Amino acid sequence: MVATVAMSRIHSTAEVHPTATVEDGAIIWSYCQIREKARVGARSVLGRGAYVDAEVTIGADCKLQNYVCTFIGVTLEDGVFVGPHACFTNDLRPRAIRPDGGIKGPHDWTIGKTLVKYGAAIGANATVVCGTTIGRWALVAAGSVVTKDVPDYGMVRGNPAKLVGFVSAEGFPMEAVDNIRSAEGTVLMRCTKTGNQYAVSSEAFDIWRKKS
Repeated sequence: MVATVAMSRIHSTAEVHPTATVEDGAIIWSYCQIREKARVGARSVLGRGAYVDAEVTIGADCKLQNYVCTFIGVTLEDGVFVGPHACFTNDLRPRAIRPDGGIKGPHDWTIGKTLVKYGAAIGANATVVCGTTIGRWALVAAGSVVTKDVPDYGMVRGNPAKLVGFVSAEGFPMEAVDNIRSAEGTVLMRCTKTGNQYAVSSEAFDIWRKKS
């Protein structure tokens, strides 16, 4: 069986499992490993040493920098950026052995799921604990440890990561537009650099304002 690879560039040292799918225009750099039934979307780029575990889904136009680790249970939507050495976990109660001393097998633990939505960015050396969702265009600062969901456009940092503001799709800070709220439960915010406006969750906005 041969991996499904269409018009992509895969370095000779990369290891792509025969059941993996690498879509058109993807670039897989040296010493990457893509395991069984994983999918790498069109035009995505995996830097040196990136690890894509079994059944992981990486959308189109993603960029995973050197030595990123995505373990089983992880889904990245289109346009996601992940900085070097970032890691996604998949077990909330990790153990190498069972209470009886036997080695844990595939049926001795539950895979924790993680979803990173469209356009989000995760900084270098960040750790994303499983069971979390990172919203559209969200930004996780370098070195952060994400233990809770991150709202759309939310910026989080620290250990554990906390919501410290909101960023635009361009990546710049945002400010509220006269506290304008919609019936759909959103607050209108404006990019301080470009002036472009975005609707963010009023619930998340109120949490941030309360803490700031």
